Amino acid sequence: MNNRRLLFNIVLCMIIISILPTLAWANSAEPPSLVILINNPPDDLKIQLLSNKNQPEASVKRVAWEGYYFFYSMDLKEYDEYIFKVTTEEDSFEFTIDAPLKRYRNIITLNLSKREITHGKYPFRTALLVLIRLVLTLLIEGIIFWFFGFRQKRSWMIFFAINFVTQSALYFWLNSGDMIIPSYLVFSIIRLIIGEFLVFATEIMAFTIFVKEFKNKHIWLYTFVANLISLIIGGYVLVVLPV
Repeated sequence: MNNRRLLFNIVLCMIIISILPTLAWANSAEPPSLVILINNPPDDLKIQLLSNKNQPEASVKRVAWEGYYFFYSMDLKEYDEYIFKVTTEEDSFEFTIDAPLKRYRNIITLNLSKREITHGKYPFRTALLVLIRLVLTLLIEGIIFWFFGFRQKRSWMIFFAINFVTQSALYFWLNSGDMIIPSYLVFSIIRLIIGEFLVFATEIMAFTIFVKEFKNKHIWLYTFVANLISLIIGGYVLVVLPV
């Protein structure tokens, strides 16, 4: 009797669930998209996709000096060309993308002053972001290096050499590919954690081998503290600066 009741309840629940309308998204990440990247866009700037009869307007996200204008797969149907309209209170113009959009995430850069588009990110973007993060890291870890008592010229030369190599490699890795900050922040943080661990392992070996001003325990403690603080600040930088 109990088994029959259980079976009846299961069947009843299945029937109820099957007749209830439900909307579900199978993709936990963002769907395929087109990202239009603009430097210092005006607050009132809007972009519409004219090729789509509904003329959808781009979703907007801003990080520091960059603006990201997103169109997702439901808007990006198969067209021979994609026509967009850029509008501000003072001006408006149109631009066209002729090439078909085939990648999961398509990124183009729009130069507002020249009204020109470039496929991919703008030139020297990665180098600029790496330079900003590198200078910030050297400043922070340099203060910690001084706080731990390192004064010899040889120690400081090794400090700059090791950090220049490890931090440049880390930030070039973070800025590689098609990931930009609004899209996969969690993935960027995971990559930062993995990268910082590799940097920590590399630096603790390099400092131990080349720096002779203090004993190894003192050097290990400095390396741990410096990289821990860099990880915390690096996570904050990922939020406030582009990737």
